[in-house]
Formats: sequence, C-alpha cells, structure tokens
Amino acid sequence: MGTITTSRNPFKRVPPTLRGWVLPLVLVGLWWLAVRLGWSTSPLLVAPEKVLSTGWQQISSGKLFAALGASLWRDLVGFAIGASSGLLFGALLGASRLFEKLVGPSFHTLKQISLFAWIPLLSVWFGLGDAAKVAFLSLAAFFPVVINTCEGIRGVPADLLEVARALKFSAWQRWRLVILPAAAPSIFAGIHLGLIYAWLATLGAEYLLVSGQGIGNLLIDGREHFWMDVVLFGVIVIGLVGFALNWVAGRLEARVLAWRGHSVAGY
Repeated sequence: MGTITTSRNPFKRVPPTLRGWVLPLVLVGLWWLAVRLGWSTSPLLVAPEKVLSTGWQQISSGKLFAALGASLWRDLVGFAIGASSGLLFGALLGASRLFEKLVGPSFHTLKQISLFAWIPLLSVWFGLGDAAKVAFLSLAAFFPVVINTCEGIRGVPADLLEVARALKFSAWQRWRLVILPAAAPSIFAGIHLGLIYAWLATLGAEYLLVSGQGIGNLLIDGREHFWMDVVLFGVIVIGLVGFALNWVAGRLEARVLAWRGHSVAGY
C-alpha cells in the first residue's frame, strides 16, 4: 500500500511577519497590469509608478511631513483628551451605582448620536479651526474608552472582590491589586479603539471643517484639481499611518497585559 502524500501549503514558507503583505502586493500587481495592458483607460486609474513619483516629490519637498505632522498633532492631542476623560468618566460610571443612575441615562442617550452630527454644534462653540477639530477627535476617543472601561470594571469577578474584603484591603489596594488588573483587558481594548477612531475622525474633521494644513487637505487638493496620483498617494499614507497606530497600540497593550499577568502571579 503506497503512502499518501499530502499537498503542502505554499504560504507556510512565507515568514509570518510577511504574510500580511501578500494581498497588498497582489492588488498592486493587478493594478500595474491593468494600466500596463490597457485593461482600463480611465483617468481615475493612474500608473503605480506615477503615484510613487508623486509620493517622492511630496516627501522630498517636505509637504508630506508638514501635512502629516499637523494631522498627527491634532489626532494625538484629541486622543489624549478624550481617552483621559473617558477613563475617569468610565471608572466612575462602572464603580458608582449612584453616578450611573444620575448620569448613565444621559450618557447612553448621547452615545447614540452620530459622531458627525456634533460638527455643527462644535463649529458654533469652537469655530472652524483646530480647536473644533481637537474637540471632535476627543469625542471620537471618549465614547469607546468610557464604554469599555465601565464594562471592564463592572465585569470584575465578585469572588475576587470578596477575597479583597476578606483580606481587608484598603480602597487603593482593591483598585491596584484587584479591579484594575481584572479590568485591564477591557480598558485597553477601549483605548485601542479610541486611538483608531480618533485617527478616522481626523480625516472627517479636516474634510468637514476648515481644512488648513493636514493630510486631509492633501486629498482635497487632489480631488479639486483631479490629481488622482495625489489622491491615491494620500489614501496609501492614511492607510499606513492607521496600520502603524494599530500596531503600536497592539504592542503596548500586549506589554501592559503581560505585566499585569506577572504582577498578579507575583502577588
């Protein structure tokens, strides 16, 4: 009886860190073939090499770094304000039943409002400049952080709290040794989402408010002048920045949660 040979998966030979690039490379290859072989003659589809040339011009001239720096500054400031206030509000909402009864219904009503519906009100309060954009980004980060922080604190197992009471932990010890370690996965998931939502809202704010300097302005200029190479390059940059933010947040989350595991085990 002959041996049965199993087919080998060719993707197993690709290093795990490079497997995520397979689909983008395939799409770029199809894009290049579509232009090269004349599958599409639409001016909306420009050659990849033209996009690369435009990207190099944007980089060498410093325009990209100026635009990206302005967008990232707004993004990080708005995220910092929204996430820090969201942590405090979420902790109060999750730990205090009285606070939840007083402001919980109002919060749960406000979170149902579309984020972009706040723009007219924010533009009246803060104008159309950077202050309104930062406020908008703060809202984008605020709600996911509040929700996940509240759920994480409320989800702390009752038996852990009972052990803390039996050991006569102080309020600070309960928070440091029991509540925060147990709620950390949910809290950091909210921070992770807040960071991504803030970046997505950055482009919306730059489109719907006065654009000024920023990566959104790059896209607006490309659209108005029908420079599709500029638009495509801007979209690629936005995607890469989003990927980088997601990667950084994931690494920080993994490190902090690993520290949480060691600290709980060490206790």
